[in-house]
Amino acid sequence: MDVVLPDLPPARRAILIALRKRGEARADDLAELLGITASAARQQLAPLSAAGLLEHRDVRAGPGRPRRVYRLSSAADALFPKAYGELTTELLDHVGAEDPALLERAFEARRRTRVAQAATRLEGRGFEGRVRELARILDEAGYLAEATPLPDGGYRLAEHNCAILAVARRHGHACTSELGFLQEVLPDADVRRVAHIVSGSTACVYEVRPR
Repeated sequence: MDVVLPDLPPARRAILIALRKRGEARADDLAELLGITASAARQQLAPLSAAGLLEHRDVRAGPGRPRRVYRLSSAADALFPKAYGELTTELLDHVGAEDPALLERAFEARRRTRVAQAATRLEGRGFEGRVRELARILDEAGYLAEATPLPDGGYRLAEHNCAILAVARRHGHACTSELGFLQEVLPDADVRRVAHIVSGSTACVYEVRPR
């Protein structure tokens, strides 16, 4: 389920923010914090749990039924702003200023790691199977990738989202590394970039043809 925090109903957004601040809480605690009834709090907790945004554990404290305690799931944690892109870009700027060769080696090391990880999933597949599996690998990494057959037996491999766009705009090594990654995991193919998000296109597009 795709969720954006500002688009949630105010009561549900308030519950997520309260749990973010407190760590975990019971429905009664949340009701008191938000100035609503416990019943109203449970009515908001149910759809949040169903959407995979909450986890819970049952705590027994004395006789009677255990009390349910809620906390954010990893999916909910991802709703809150992160500054990874800015931090990464800033750190790479410092590395590049101090030692450009080290920056280049870092991108090369990332490429080698990605190649090794992809190789295990591509092994034993034919050309079509490897291209389609590669599209799935890229899609799982956040690139919104898809592989479309071309009339000549090749494929159009499109990345509709750049998962490292902030970095790619500042450091050309990122795009060079991406092309190198595709060429190495498809050694029997000609891989050519024909569109580039950094250059103003809506997607990074590669034409992949068997040799």
